[in-house]
Amino acid sequence: MRTLFSSLLISATGLALAPLPADAPPRGFFPQSVQAERDLETRFKTMPDPAHMREAMRRLSARPHHVGSPYDKDNAEWILAQFKSYGWDAHIENFDVLFPTPIDRVVELVSPTTFKASLQETALANDPTSNQQSEQLPSYNAYSIDGDVTGPLVFVNYGVPADYEELEQRGVSVKGAIVIAKYGGSWRGIKPKVAAEHGAIGCLIYSDPRDDGYAGGGVFPNGPMRPAQGVQRGSVADMPIYPGDPLTPGVGATKDAKRLPLAQAATITKIPVLPISYGDAQPLLAALGGPIAPAAWRGGLPITYRLGAGPAKVHLRVKSDWSLKTLHDVIAKLPGTTEADQWVIRGNHHDAWVNGAQDPISGLVAELEEARALGALYQQGWRPKRTIIYAAWDGEEPGLLGSTEWVETHAEELKAHAVAYLNSDTNSRGYFEAAGSHSLEKFVNGVAMDVEDPESGVSSWKRLQASRILDGSPETRRDARDREDLRISALGSGSDYSSFIDHLGIASLNFGYGGEDDGGIYHSIYDDFYWFMHFSDSAFVYERALAQAAGITVLRLANADLLPFAFTNLAETAQGYVKDLQSLRDRRAEQIAERNRQIEEGLFKFTSDPRDPVTAPQRQQPAPQLNFAPLLNALDSLNHSASRYEKAYTRAVTEGRSTVAKSVNEQLIQAERALTSTDGLKNRPWYVHMLYAPGFYTGYGVKTIPGVREAIEQGQWQDADREIARAALALYREATFVSGIAATLSGGSP
Repeated sequence: MRTLFSSLLISATGLALAPLPADAPPRGFFPQSVQAERDLETRFKTMPDPAHMREAMRRLSARPHHVGSPYDKDNAEWILAQFKSYGWDAHIENFDVLFPTPIDRVVELVSPTTFKASLQETALANDPTSNQQSEQLPSYNAYSIDGDVTGPLVFVNYGVPADYEELEQRGVSVKGAIVIAKYGGSWRGIKPKVAAEHGAIGCLIYSDPRDDGYAGGGVFPNGPMRPAQGVQRGSVADMPIYPGDPLTPGVGATKDAKRLPLAQAATITKIPVLPISYGDAQPLLAALGGPIAPAAWRGGLPITYRLGAGPAKVHLRVKSDWSLKTLHDVIAKLPGTTEADQWVIRGNHHDAWVNGAQDPISGLVAELEEARALGALYQQGWRPKRTIIYAAWDGEEPGLLGSTEWVETHAEELKAHAVAYLNSDTNSRGYFEAAGSHSLEKFVNGVAMDVEDPESGVSSWKRLQASRILDGSPETRRDARDREDLRISALGSGSDYSSFIDHLGIASLNFGYGGEDDGGIYHSIYDDFYWFMHFSDSAFVYERALAQAAGITVLRLANADLLPFAFTNLAETAQGYVKDLQSLRDRRAEQIAERNRQIEEGLFKFTSDPRDPVTAPQRQQPAPQLNFAPLLNALDSLNHSASRYEKAYTRAVTEGRSTVAKSVNEQLIQAERALTSTDGLKNRPWYVHMLYAPGFYTGYGVKTIPGVREAIEQGQWQDADREIARAALALYREATFVSGIAATLSGGSP
């Protein structure tokens, strides 16, 4: 990716890229508070030290530190000591979770020729931590069921539902077969889930070099990309049902928690799964016969990509140790003063699949540096209005274990006290991106305007705006130029924010820098300090920028006179989501009608190649009209309430109306909760947020207004009308809630 400096930005975009005027007040501060906050932030921004973060990364990534390993515990204890040395009240909370680790792994081609996969990543002489084999977890997929299976091999592209529709048309069945899927296209846990639903008996997942290897540049150690022997580890638990410990859904995995029998754990795969390198995948794929794969399916290996099934037959064996392991969540606190019962929570995980310099230590060292700076300010006499809680989570990699178990354990306290949760995970050079609750969109834009991008010298906001104008779609370009705030994405799942926003309805943000450091070491032994110092933010200037941005976010939320929530952005964005749903319904209706017509006209029969036959798909029922009126009416109500609130909020802040602050803040921390439903989403009640959730068949990818969207995608039309009503009810609740806050701000009763 290119690096853009300020002169290039100005000439390329025609924008006046001056930083935000120094006197522009941060949102939520009364006039009498603004200067003190500005002075505090100026002091804070000087404190994060790149050298300090570099040494912290060197220490934390020195050895493998997966869940249950000695160095994972050692790191937790070191992090605890750091928090205490910074002046924080800190402790470790332990949870006992199911975390399987491999005992036996076999992948071998048994027909028409033989080949045994090495399943081994090669230690490199110039990468000093890659040779720590005795401490490394082997390459595997956590929460794969044990199994020993042999069957014909079928190539399924990315292994998402649409790929199986393509296979069906080409007469290729996966029943009784082992499938091989490329990483990408969805979260990895979706691949064995969909394969099992179609009758497969096993699943292999590999990183194709077109997506994650030499097609993107030189391979490690000569370049940043994944080498032929590199393997992506990772969880394949069915986290779209629920994340966290598979045996304790909905409750914290404390020592005395009631646990499900292993056979009843819904998130464990139904078939055995293993990840392999593209070096090991090539002989398997080369042995496939059958139809040539569609052009869009073909990867970067020097072979003819075919679908199978056969003549390749593969033997797959997976066996794991299914014992419980202990998690070590490090929790640190700076007590608040006047509003101490309101909590601002910040987190990043500390566990890794192996050494994990990029994932997660690049995010963790920024968080620790924020804590050091905040502790120094505290020791110098500053006190936050609200209590600040910093967390270094354990067990994120296998399935958001540490954060989920902590949230489930403290759910009632968090519902009462949590203002917001602020998450990071990884960090590198590039652009500041934030995602999360749209009620915090205006606020986080203000933060980005006040943090300098270290490579361009302009604000992080201006650099991101320039990138979207240069590289975005026409709609993105128009938004970036004309809209007051840059849009932030919604959150689905994939990191430790999930329990906060998806399960409890706590307003959340996830942020970090990135976009310039392409790499192929994700979840491999090569994600280590050597790689980071050669191919990422070796000067640690973006580490400092993340510490500044996240720290200022914490300071403003902790110190604000009126919490900086805004609902006009939420209302406008939700309106866009509903328009998308209407368009999705119309596209599905058009697709079904056209496909049915093609079937009736016999087009598949007439065009089928006898040497590569294609069968006609099943005819579908025509798509009915859906009644979107409840959603549209709810949005009208929310738009009106949000506009009324913004006017009242601006007036209250300008006038410094401290008499309403306590009551308004108590209401504002509950505003996101209004968007939740007590019975959750269909077939997955753990997810209660009606606007955001991970996709049932995409995993990490967010689904906005998920109940409605997934019903339309799956052609469940009766469910769609029901889900429209439920989503509308959530938006009406939010509109009523926001209207009540506006009344309080204006001096009336809520």
